[in-house]
Amino acid sequence: MGCEVKISLSSKEEIYEIDKVAKQASGAVLVRERDAVILATVARDDNQVDDDFLPLTVSYIEKSYAAAKIPGGYIKRETKPGDFEILTSRMIDRSLRPLFPKGYACPTQIVIFVLSADSEVDLQTLALNAASAALYLSDIEVDKNVAAVRIGKVDGNFVINPTMSELAISSLDLFVSGTKDELLMIEMKTNATTHSEVIFEPMMGESATESVMTTREMNELSDDEMILALSLAGDEIENASRAYEEGFLALKKPLASVEYKSELLEDSILDYIDEFYKQEVKTAVSEMAKSERASGLKTIVKTISNDDTATKEGWSSELISNMINIYKKNIVRAMILDEGIRADGRGLKDVRNIEIETNILPSVHSSCLFTRGQTQALVTLTLGDGKAAQMYDLLAQKDPQYENFMVHYNFPGFSVGEASPLRPPGRRELGHGNLAKRALESSLNLPKSETIRLVSEILESNGSSSMATVCGGSLALRAAAIESEKLIAGVAMGLIVEDDRYAILTDIMGLEDHDGDMDFKVAGSKDGITALQMDIKLGGISQQILKEALLQASVARAHILEIMEKANDEIELNENALPSKSIFDLDPSTFGAIIGQAGATIKKIIEKFEVSVDLDKASGSVKVEGKNKVQVSAACEHIRELASQKRESKKPNRDAVQFEEGQVFDGVVKRVVDFGAFVELPGGIDGLLHISKLSDERVSKVTDIVNIDDKVKVKILAQKGHKVELGFIEKL
Repeated sequence: MGCEVKISLSSKEEIYEIDKVAKQASGAVLVRERDAVILATVARDDNQVDDDFLPLTVSYIEKSYAAAKIPGGYIKRETKPGDFEILTSRMIDRSLRPLFPKGYACPTQIVIFVLSADSEVDLQTLALNAASAALYLSDIEVDKNVAAVRIGKVDGNFVINPTMSELAISSLDLFVSGTKDELLMIEMKTNATTHSEVIFEPMMGESATESVMTTREMNELSDDEMILALSLAGDEIENASRAYEEGFLALKKPLASVEYKSELLEDSILDYIDEFYKQEVKTAVSEMAKSERASGLKTIVKTISNDDTATKEGWSSELISNMINIYKKNIVRAMILDEGIRADGRGLKDVRNIEIETNILPSVHSSCLFTRGQTQALVTLTLGDGKAAQMYDLLAQKDPQYENFMVHYNFPGFSVGEASPLRPPGRRELGHGNLAKRALESSLNLPKSETIRLVSEILESNGSSSMATVCGGSLALRAAAIESEKLIAGVAMGLIVEDDRYAILTDIMGLEDHDGDMDFKVAGSKDGITALQMDIKLGGISQQILKEALLQASVARAHILEIMEKANDEIELNENALPSKSIFDLDPSTFGAIIGQAGATIKKIIEKFEVSVDLDKASGSVKVEGKNKVQVSAACEHIRELASQKRESKKPNRDAVQFEEGQVFDGVVKRVVDFGAFVELPGGIDGLLHISKLSDERVSKVTDIVNIDDKVKVKILAQKGHKVELGFIEKL
């Protein structure tokens, strides 16, 4: 039953079973990679919608049974999709929507079920490949295969289609989709990496103390590295698309009989508008706000509809409106390509005026009002402890995951002058918030014991509100005294292409996004890119244009960062609202005195100073938090005093213990370090048995001779102050 097609790609193999399941759908495939199995289906209605748009719905659904799990919570079945499912659905939609033929207006649904999961398989790339195959094999007139590829970077080397284990340690996460001759969508972020090194510090007369030094890298990607990674992705996509075409072409279903909407087009109306209403359209185009521009264009449509010419020619209002929009688009593009001037009078590389205010909300931990032209984002920050983290499940992970850095983006209708009802965040809001989070998170070194929530309220929008969220979010972090390695800025780039001419636009507004050929959002620090998102509306983009766009974005980002640096220097903290926190280290052996019998001492500290106290015995870290800075400082001093008293009571009286050279003692090895071992002597004093004294011959490792808790016979070689040097006699 059915047939099987094997597709070999870089580092993986996909097995497609066709015409085996869901045979009443317009198209369906069952795809396997390792132990992961995905079902992708395409279904359509025969009747067209009245409005001029493509009624496509994409739903990616993860079934809990795929990972041998029962859904958590009160309801034991899958309910609304999680953020990962929604974001994956959005990525698939953006990749497949451009493939549909012009004029196709039948309601169409693409559903992707994850039926079996594998912890090493990238479900997003597999899901997109499966959905593309189902669409290509269906009875809908789609003649291209989309391929998805992910590029990682491990130990400085690019990795094509990394496993999930490799991706977890990768400094780069680049997801690209496209056909054999064009890129369609890009999602990219960088990941900070940490390196830990154990350091032993010898103490005079005491056991060596062990500490861990951790270094952290942000790992921004340079423009040249970005181009190289995209080149690798493009080559892989081309090879994969050709493999899909060869494997699937003979298996395509016969095309269904579908009517396509004819474009409402009348050249004579365009000539009429150009002759009599050109200046009116230009004036409407120059209106900054979307609502004002729409109102101006509607007025022109109404005026033309009432003309005698329109009446005589039988031009409908719908036809005139369509021609006005086409003419408006032509005007916008011609101004840019012919005159180098944009609708708002800016040059191609100009960034709109930027204004920044921080901590304008007195009761909020921190806030930033970021205004660029007619785009305005109010970004607020709230601090919490580890318990405030968002718990979520990943299909291939058995244990719950916790998100302690959240970015929530809201887009109310009034931001574009619309009286639309307030609704829960949709796919667009989740996508924009996720982009801002990806841009900012690598600049943070956030411990699991803390949680940060950024909320971006878009108060006004005319292009690139997600990048305003990045800029405002970065400054909101600084306005809350959060340690971020570098400021992060974002800018949206656009592109206009006509034949062999093109123009790259910096800081696009909504009109240029709508009538342009590319939406290219780039975020990063002064040293490189941290996140990128690109949707291309035309048939492919050359690497040369892409490189120019990246370089132009880099200049714009530097300009925005310069303004942000000035705002950063002027930040005044909300001392009354911002919670006070102090973190310091103590000897974990003193924690008993701080806690007290049955927790009595620490309870008194919490009640007296009105603070919370968190003791980490593993690291020796003490964290004290409270609403009052004075109280927090007092609590910290009290805790340090308790620890000091405990240390003094345990500390041996070294001055009372004197040894003579040549004395022999039996002792116990208490600690082994690279340079020797510490042996406990009478009086609680530790003596150092250096590695060079363990044998007459060279010893490469201390543990070749002695280990912790070994009983040894040693000889006093010298006592210099508190330091006692030992010679090795034998192991007992």
